[in-house]
Amino acid sequence: MEIPTVEQAEAYLAEGGRMNPGPWVEHSLYVGKAGKAIAERHPSLDSETAYVVGILHDIGRRAGYGHHMRHIIEGYNFMMAEGFADAARICMTHSFPLQNINAVFGRWDCTAEEKDFAEKYITELEYDEYDRLFQLCDGLALPSGFCLLEKRMMNVALRYGLNEFIVPKWKATFDIKAHFETLLGHSIYQVLPGVIENTFELEKNE
Repeated sequence: MEIPTVEQAEAYLAEGGRMNPGPWVEHSLYVGKAGKAIAERHPSLDSETAYVVGILHDIGRRAGYGHHMRHIIEGYNFMMAEGFADAARICMTHSFPLQNINAVFGRWDCTAEEKDFAEKYITELEYDEYDRLFQLCDGLALPSGFCLLEKRMMNVALRYGLNEFIVPKWKATFDIKAHFETLLGHSIYQVLPGVIENTFELEKNE
């Protein structure tokens, strides 16, 4: 796959955090860790690959605070310019468990041409296991740690509001969760340490 090394990916994320400090950096790290934990138990996914593309899924946020859906375009363009097409793909697909360009939180703060490109890219793509993995893992990670999907969903909805596509998007995410749990043979939460404590804001035992 066309992805950076672990060291390169962590350097990109650290640089992005310096350019645009914020909770997106910690969120990205937990997404990568969730992806790695699930991939370790998956019959065909590579855990290192999962970690790398996971921590870079939101790398477009390096470009500035306040970006809504523009971050997927920024991330895609940045990773493509660096020569990492598979990482660029996850930057685009992680927001779309429902393969509909309107099923997003926030607004499309980009040009009409960029939105048209994103729509064509998403609607014509055949999702693979890595796409599905990070559509799931994006919903399993707060900046403070792993959480139940429902916690993350409400967190995002309270910040950005809802539209008519969000409930179908949530249902698609739960379908992906069921898919991975069937392959793993157990709940995904069994491989995410601290998920109960972080979801319910309990004191963690270190």
